[in-house]
Amino acid sequence: MWIILKTMLYLGLGSWVFGLVTRAMSVEEKTKIRGQIVEMFDHAYGSYMKYAYPADELMPLSCRGRVRGQEPNRGDIDDSLGKFSLTLIDTLDTLVVLNKLEEFEEAVKKTLRDVRLDNDVVVSVFETNIRVLGGLLGAHVMADLLRERGERMQWYRDELLHMAKDLGYRLLPAFNTTSGLPYPRVNLRYGVLSPLSRTGTESDTCTACAGTMILEFAALSRLSGEAVFEEHARKALDVLWEKRQRGSDLVGTVINIHSGDWVRRDSGVGAGIDSYYEYLMKAYILLGDSVYLERFNTHYSAIMKYISQPPLLLSVHMHNPTVNVRSWMDSLLAFFPGLQVLRGDLKPAIETHEMLYQVTKQHKFLPEAFTTEFRVHWGQHPLRPEFAESTYFLYKATGDPYYLKVGQSIVEKLNMHARVPCGFAAVQDVRTGTHEDRMDSFFLAEMFKYLYLLFSEKSQLPFDIDDYIFTTEAHLLPVSLSTAQPPCQGNNTEAYTPPVEDLFTHSCPSAQTLFPNNPSFAQTIRDSYKYLTGVGRPHQVSSVRGIELPLHDNGMEPVEFLKSMGISLTPLNEAAGGAGAQLDSGQKGVYRVKLIAELSQTPEEEEVVPLIVQLISPPFLGRMVLTAGPAKFGMDLTKQEHGVKGSIAKSAPYSACGPIENAEELRGRIALALRGDCMFAAKARRLQEAGVIGVIFIDHREGSSSEETPLFQMVGDGGSTADITVPLVFLFSREGGALTATLEEHRNVDVLLLPKERQLGQDKDERPMGVNIQIRLTKDGDPQDGEGKSATIQLLLEPSEEEEDDDEEEGAPVARHCVATAGGENQEPPPEPCTDRQAPPPSPSPTDPESDP
Repeated sequence: MWIILKTMLYLGLGSWVFGLVTRAMSVEEKTKIRGQIVEMFDHAYGSYMKYAYPADELMPLSCRGRVRGQEPNRGDIDDSLGKFSLTLIDTLDTLVVLNKLEEFEEAVKKTLRDVRLDNDVVVSVFETNIRVLGGLLGAHVMADLLRERGERMQWYRDELLHMAKDLGYRLLPAFNTTSGLPYPRVNLRYGVLSPLSRTGTESDTCTACAGTMILEFAALSRLSGEAVFEEHARKALDVLWEKRQRGSDLVGTVINIHSGDWVRRDSGVGAGIDSYYEYLMKAYILLGDSVYLERFNTHYSAIMKYISQPPLLLSVHMHNPTVNVRSWMDSLLAFFPGLQVLRGDLKPAIETHEMLYQVTKQHKFLPEAFTTEFRVHWGQHPLRPEFAESTYFLYKATGDPYYLKVGQSIVEKLNMHARVPCGFAAVQDVRTGTHEDRMDSFFLAEMFKYLYLLFSEKSQLPFDIDDYIFTTEAHLLPVSLSTAQPPCQGNNTEAYTPPVEDLFTHSCPSAQTLFPNNPSFAQTIRDSYKYLTGVGRPHQVSSVRGIELPLHDNGMEPVEFLKSMGISLTPLNEAAGGAGAQLDSGQKGVYRVKLIAELSQTPEEEEVVPLIVQLISPPFLGRMVLTAGPAKFGMDLTKQEHGVKGSIAKSAPYSACGPIENAEELRGRIALALRGDCMFAAKARRLQEAGVIGVIFIDHREGSSSEETPLFQMVGDGGSTADITVPLVFLFSREGGALTATLEEHRNVDVLLLPKERQLGQDKDERPMGVNIQIRLTKDGDPQDGEGKSATIQLLLEPSEEEEDDDEEEGAPVARHCVATAGGENQEPPPEPCTDRQAPPPSPSPTDPESDP
């Protein structure tokens, strides 16, 4: 019988799934959005050609070109500019993808006529490689394709490839180091070591800078027949591999190019490392050398073990990878879900992408860096394309139209918040929406390419996109290069111990293998993160926190889950004959559900005991009471009969993340400290050392309140917190604002920290009613005689333990928490296996992480 019920459930859920997944986008809708993307590209590219060319970049607010040396120096950002019409070269193969073949041919002619590479200018080796060398190679591949078809470019004689080879030789002097790791900068005319080069004194480079050369350099070697480029790029990768931390298989962020010693040992997947991992995987795809795949798989196992904390990707110390080194993430890691798609690891890719999408919904764009609480750390957004890139890969992998909606939101936000009369302007601060006079070349090279491909069918493209691999700048290189020549000699991974292999260790992922006949695969993963940042969560209008059903999908609000399936909860008295029907006392509050859900045991949640901050000094005298959350460390206020009393004072600094500057003022008082910037435990230790008798943490998120957000328990920093003995409580923003405003007005304010149930002046009868939930699987029909053929779920709402104690004094029966059971078709309901534990409280809101970043 139970097997039949489970089968009915799966069939019912299957029908529900097909109706619940995002509605497929019609051909007309996709065509309209694709046309909008083309119009946006025309606006951006046209503005560059009209106002900036032959300058490297467009200044969209000034409506003029950015020429290096004529504008205020921006530091390392300007190392991308080499007086070689950067934006034009970076955009060439995008013109072909967008079917702008006439414009492509004209742009190639302009490049050959106007661009010079022998400029006396110091440029970034990394940026010049991925943008200019990659741009020339991608354009050559496209020009060669069109020429072979006999439609266009019949005059073309590999001029772009010759330019690429010229540039490759201008970059080679950067590899003249004892280790083989390249210098970070090179003079296009004078190299590195020449007295005229104005570079060559650097000793350090980033891991990505040294490890993101192999695709372009190997492609140049295999297209030109000159192996020197691939050999140098491969040698740099060999050094990085040898210098990995052998215990963790992680690499650091900055390395000394002469000694190979690590200068910065933080390890993540964002800025400074990102494309090193990307190029190991893609080098295997492009070149067919399994050594690159072996190395990638080794690193990937380490990443998933230490760095991936779904949906977050947190940097760790490479030598001690259990230690997080920062509490924020940078926007460059948004490429990683796309790389995970290539790896075939869809679940974490979907999780991280959904987290990123929630951040964009909160801030319009991905901030350059954001905290683990999804607050802005650095507010800039230079129109980076990595999020659009991962959106494209996830859509191609899953076919889920949800990702088309994500892409549509990117298009709409760019038009609404970044478009200006002369192009698209970077956002200086996502919080204010102010613009920066900047439109980087990657915006045209990558953003429009990925968005256009997202809304295009393969048949609508001028070539088969599956025959090409994207570089980190989204330039297209043909995978046929793997057969152009054998791998470099000596490219071996010595003493290699492969990680545990899985289905996709040596093969490309298959959609049918990943999620056969399951169109809701991505959605069931996303649902757990859809309210991650709090955006879109419906406000709770009742103090009752809803019913926690042990359904198989804990990511959705249980009642909303049932409603989305078209299931309503009907009070049993109504089902039994209307409002006037009489039920015995054991059936009051019983609801009938017309579908059997598969029940699974879930670990019982730990109850969050509400605390209060009660103002007891005049003129309040206990009348102002602020609801507070507890901590899992520090003094246990539930064991303090009379709570903890003291006067309050603000910590300086307010975050308490640095040396306490007003320790004398705080001594013997209860400190107020703002949440954020460091861990709760770190704040508590500093303030305890300053002599405080308690700490009240106040939420930094403006507008948060205990009425709308469930309380949570603050946790420590992962180590022992036994040394912290002062009481710690947490106030949301509104309650904290009321407390700080009171302090400013009255100066001397005394408070009492204690459990809510011991609030001074509270009458016992005024305590809010608690509810226990009993879930019983019974047969449909008369609830009293148990007859009937179909089964239902009954939800029995019962008094909480506190009220049970009161009822016991009056002789009332003790309520019990019963586990759902199932019997045969004609079997009497079995006795209820019961305990006298209370039903678990609602889960903490995902918008309120338990630890402070």
